[in-house]
Amino acid sequence: MRIDILTLFPEMFEGVFSQSILKRAVNKGLLELHTHDIRDYTKDKHRKVDDYPFGGGAGMVMMVQPIADCIAALKAERNYDAVLFMAPDGQTFNQAKANQISMYENVIILCGHYKGVDERVRELFVTEEISIGDYVLSGGEIAAMAIVDAVARVIPGVIGDESSALTDSFQDGLLSPPVYTRPADYEGHCVPEILLSGNQRLIDDWKLEQQLERTKKRRPDLLDTAGVQE
Repeated sequence: MRIDILTLFPEMFEGVFSQSILKRAVNKGLLELHTHDIRDYTKDKHRKVDDYPFGGGAGMVMMVQPIADCIAALKAERNYDAVLFMAPDGQTFNQAKANQISMYENVIILCGHYKGVDERVRELFVTEEISIGDYVLSGGEIAAMAIVDAVARVIPGVIGDESSALTDSFQDGLLSPPVYTRPADYEGHCVPEILLSGNQRLIDDWKLEQQLERTKKRRPDLLDTAGVQE
């Protein structure tokens, strides 16, 4: 899978992409990550990429031309399955969307900044608009990082034990059950005995029970999505 990220701040991605699971995915050849500085495509000699909004109002707006030319340059080299735009008014990102994006071969992610991008960018080039929550960030870069990380971990082969990603929260519409490791007794706080029993059927039943209880308590809205009756 290849992901091309269009941004005004490519340096922001360097640390994130060179660590942990994303680094492993790249080193295995399972994921290509490329950042593109939108300023490199502006025709303004001062590398300007924004201007005042028509009709007045606070803030600056990213112009069409640099973004359009960057996308055109990329599309001249390969076909893309989607052009994603990080937008607070987009579709709320979730695990199902991460799973869907992981099936794509080539993806462009556009990171907005300032007051946003010229609406014609969204109309002409963007195929999907995605939000990571009901709040506003300074730009789309942090949202793009979250999406890349969520997508990468479900690409087959990225995580050593693939079943780990498949049992993450939200994969089955429920939150994950509590997990424990050594020591079994920490200052009188003990691991549930069922987890030490060796009886996998009973352990699985306990985990499902814990998933349902935790989801009902913390995210009851998920129960309907998962098709579970309270």
